[in-house]
Amino acid sequence: MSAIILASSSPRRFQILEQIGIKFTVDSAEIDENLPGLAAAELVKALSLKKAQAVAEKYQEGIVIGADTVVAVDGQIYGKPKSKEQAREMMQNLSGRSHEVLTAIALVDAAGKKKWVQKLVSTKVFFRKLTNEEIERYLAWDEYQDKAGAYGIQGKGAVLVEKIDGCYYNVVGLPVSALLDAFHEMGVDIYE
Repeated sequence: MSAIILASSSPRRFQILEQIGIKFTVDSAEIDENLPGLAAAELVKALSLKKAQAVAEKYQEGIVIGADTVVAVDGQIYGKPKSKEQAREMMQNLSGRSHEVLTAIALVDAAGKKKWVQKLVSTKVFFRKLTNEEIERYLAWDEYQDKAGAYGIQGKGAVLVEKIDGCYYNVVGLPVSALLDAFHEMGVDIYE
């Protein structure tokens, strides 16, 4: 079996891979994520592939997993907030509405460098109508800091969400079913 390398420092992606029994190492990609002018789907696809390819360049063999997640609403893309004020603005805009969480994953074969598979997953998330007090309480927990859209559904952010339509793990940051499909397309049995 090929070594599996996660090109991400996300603790959530790490936990999901562990949860489903995949043995892997972590080598976080250091790339410029500023790609202006792209729509949400194109952005996450470009970034996931860029991350996987950057890490694959360091290895002679192995399968590298790159992933990127954003929240999209009304044509706006919400990545990780840069400040509490920006997180507050995001939360206020998401309150009482639905938004789309998009995650792209890219698998790159480090041996071939040119062989890769990519998947894009979209999940619709419906937020409850939030009071200003609820938003401030959530922000005080500091959970927003490293999460696209300023919330984590798998943590205290669960109190913000009314329902979802689609893959829960996509909202967390790594859509399991799509990941397994991508490994299958690459011809890699992750459980060998």
